[in-house]
Amino acid sequence: MVNRLLVLLLFTTLVQSKEPPLLVQQNCLNCHVQQKIPSEFIYRRYLMKLSTKERIAKHLFTYLKNPQIENSIMPKQFFIKFPKKEALDLNDTVLLDSIEAYLDYFDVRKKLQLRDK
Repeated sequence: MVNRLLVLLLFTTLVQSKEPPLLVQQNCLNCHVQQKIPSEFIYRRYLMKLSTKERIAKHLFTYLKNPQIENSIMPKQFFIKFPKKEALDLNDTVLLDSIEAYLDYFDVRKKLQLRDK
């Protein structure tokens, strides 16, 4: 009985954790989904180029404040398929909170599973 309860609790936690935070959904993913922009691909590209969460957050903030192709980490060909980002009408605090939540949601470390020896 206890095992079943633990499995159910674990499953419930995993299902709930897959939902993006409301801040990310409203400020980021709604447009990404509508325009079919691959958020995970973009996150992985930022991670490969910039390595740390702090550097990614700083670059995203700079880009979102002035969304020009020259400020983007994406290759020029990306903008042939996907539209250039429009400037967001968010204050800096909300923008920084949204970026933090976005990076937490797509964090690959949360998807790693370590096996017990």
